[in-house]
Amino acid sequence: MGKKNKPSKIFSLGLQHVLAMYAGAILVPIIVGGALGFSPEQQAFLISIDLLTCGIATLLQSVKHKYFGTGLPIIMGTSFVAVSPMITIGSNYGITAIYGAIIATGLFILLFSNVYGKLVKLFPPIVTGTVVIIIGLSLIPTGIKNMGGGANSADFGSAENLLLSFGVLAFILLMNRFFKGFLRSISVLLGIILGTIMATFMGKVQLQPVMDAAWFHLPAPFHFGVPTFEIVPILTMILVGTVILVESTGAFLALGKMKQQELGEEDITRGYRAEGMAFMLGGIFNAFPYSTFAQNVGLVQLSKVKTSKVTIAAGFILIALGLVPKIAALATLIPTAVFGGATVVMFGMVVSSGIRMLNGVDFTNNSNQLIIACSISLGLGATVVPELFAVLPETLRIVVGDGIITGSLAAILLNLFLTKRKAKQVKVIQDSSLKPNLKSS
Repeated sequence: MGKKNKPSKIFSLGLQHVLAMYAGAILVPIIVGGALGFSPEQQAFLISIDLLTCGIATLLQSVKHKYFGTGLPIIMGTSFVAVSPMITIGSNYGITAIYGAIIATGLFILLFSNVYGKLVKLFPPIVTGTVVIIIGLSLIPTGIKNMGGGANSADFGSAENLLLSFGVLAFILLMNRFFKGFLRSISVLLGIILGTIMATFMGKVQLQPVMDAAWFHLPAPFHFGVPTFEIVPILTMILVGTVILVESTGAFLALGKMKQQELGEEDITRGYRAEGMAFMLGGIFNAFPYSTFAQNVGLVQLSKVKTSKVTIAAGFILIALGLVPKIAALATLIPTAVFGGATVVMFGMVVSSGIRMLNGVDFTNNSNQLIIACSISLGLGATVVPELFAVLPETLRIVVGDGIITGSLAAILLNLFLTKRKAKQVKVIQDSSLKPNLKSS
């Protein structure tokens, strides 16, 4: 940006990053809070504290400290990977177990950041792509239920709800068809705003939660109670955290390539430490696990502005938004059907992102096909028919009864089992191909 590096321009570019990630940032707390039966006041708190910790996590990652942070233009946001596991843990162990698991996972990542580079080898593209597809598929039923007005709602599937949800979906698709750049990047946010305005005219929006919300508040740790530490939720969240790190590693490398900056092992390790610290903050302040937001990586590429000053500015904007509960309360006005139209797009994009990760996979190899087929079948099956494991002990049922965890474990284990023999075969072929060359020399 050079001499044009003015505070006003940095602020506007930072605001653009906030707008691009805002819909994704508020969707996760609304989905999780709704599934766990949070009141409007509790959801408003969840959204405001989430925005605040998003901002702090962004600062941790955007600066380059001796021990943490990559110094890359990174925006940190709530991870969709954690949505289903958090709902499952909360439903079976209580809300406090969610935050105990997040804190423990953050500490685990922080302590083992140096060795995580080796653990990431357990997640080659065939595993990460399959896991991300399973995550998207397991979330889509929630999006479809939201389109109807929310599960168990009195007016589920009403004409008004369908009009709102499909109207939002159509608007987002039109924005992506006829617009480019910034407007396209915030098409989901604009669709939600338009849908809420339509719902207001239908009498589906109640302004009282915004009127009752305070203008300013300071966050207090453990708002929903002292965290509890249960072994199964912790193991589940560690697996989720590992998948999140794999996703973030791809974003680190992509941003490094954009900046023509070669990232070494220490750079990646500092990035992992920042993510571990963000996890712990999320658990302490009753927020969420955090990861690098992919849409903001795309925005960096689109805008060609690669300085971390912009994302640091975005971090401070998010912190300011998180300190004003009235802004967070605005998000609670949005009808479930409106979110349904947006979440179907968002969750579908998770599936397409997973498919894209599988682009480099050799589909002529029967082992690769088996890994993908069995993992997705087991993951989706456990999501749709959780009673399959009803005879198992409760602690084990929590693990295998969650489709994401079942599918993830299947992908990891099958990859280790089926590719080991393939590696031996490759070695034999390589050895046999070397012998003629050695003789001829």
